[in-house]
Amino acid sequence: MKPKYQVIIDDIKSKILSGDYIVDQQIPTESSMQEKYQVSRHTVRKAILDLSNEGFLRSEKGSGTYVCNQYQAKSGGNSNNKTIGVITTYISDYIFPSIIRGIEARLNEDNYSLLLASTNNDVEQEKKALEMMLSFGVVGLIVEPTKSNLYNPNIAYYLSFKEQDVPFIMINAYYEELEVPFFCLDDVQSSYLATKELISKGHKQIGLISKIDDLQGKYRMKGYIKALGEAKLRFNPEQALSYTTETRTNLPSNLKKFLNENKDMLTAIVCYNDEVGLELANVCRQLDISIPEKLSIIGQDNSYIAKNANIKLTTLTHPQEQMGRDAADWVIKKIQGKKDLPKENYYQPVLIKGETVKELTLQ
Repeated sequence: MKPKYQVIIDDIKSKILSGDYIVDQQIPTESSMQEKYQVSRHTVRKAILDLSNEGFLRSEKGSGTYVCNQYQAKSGGNSNNKTIGVITTYISDYIFPSIIRGIEARLNEDNYSLLLASTNNDVEQEKKALEMMLSFGVVGLIVEPTKSNLYNPNIAYYLSFKEQDVPFIMINAYYEELEVPFFCLDDVQSSYLATKELISKGHKQIGLISKIDDLQGKYRMKGYIKALGEAKLRFNPEQALSYTTETRTNLPSNLKKFLNENKDMLTAIVCYNDEVGLELANVCRQLDISIPEKLSIIGQDNSYIAKNANIKLTTLTHPQEQMGRDAADWVIKKIQGKKDLPKENYYQPVLIKGETVKELTLQ
């Protein structure tokens, strides 16, 4: 459990960084904070002293305690600060090492350093990461949004970056509530091409496994539905299995149930990504469903796990390292005052044929 003074520090710091308390605004009196936090005057004063030492507050004798422009104190007056923050949902998994490698390579060319944080796709951890970046005074920021298909309670922090003229760009997805530059794969096109490939091989009963709390999942479902519509094939909700970050651990058991319920109908499945595609292949082995003889599978993202798997998964490309490099290049140019930079960029996916798709013969 945190010490009581630390609870006060965290709360006030959060309000400053999110913009609830603005520069030169007087914070509540010691007595009101005693009442609010149910603590002694000594505890309140310790919290204020620590926040003052960090540059968040200043006390004026006979007047009160006020918010300092702590961001300027740490970075605005320091032309040597060349730290760019990077926040991703994950660091060591899936395609993220390649993205970070691309960012780091570009930053190194102009002698920028990288401050890295991950959220594990959790908005509370995203809040902490954003507070860390604001507190440190990064001069630019690259963010992969957390649960991008849901309302995000941390929007105020991003607005704080805007107010302080700290350039930031989003990768892989973006928050629809914000007007923010972004670099993304064309996720609609990715699933569209995957589904179209299966249709071209004679498949008409095509399932979908999709992640629904991320924007990528929303758009990949859209591409799947678009391809079915063009082929005049009906979208059947019962042939679509969805999951979220929280239910990801239940996916293997849910896949077993899904396959058992649809094994006599489905001949192919489009997966949210390669990780899910390989998970599906593993479940198929457990259920003695041969791939691709009985079920064809397409993943997405051309990840390193797909390249190193014991089955060559049919998949689609993702820019990965190039996306990271381009995002870092955009931030550096923005810091340098370049005008007319692109506000969005969609990378086009390309199908990579593997051994998990079978062409059906006409009966």
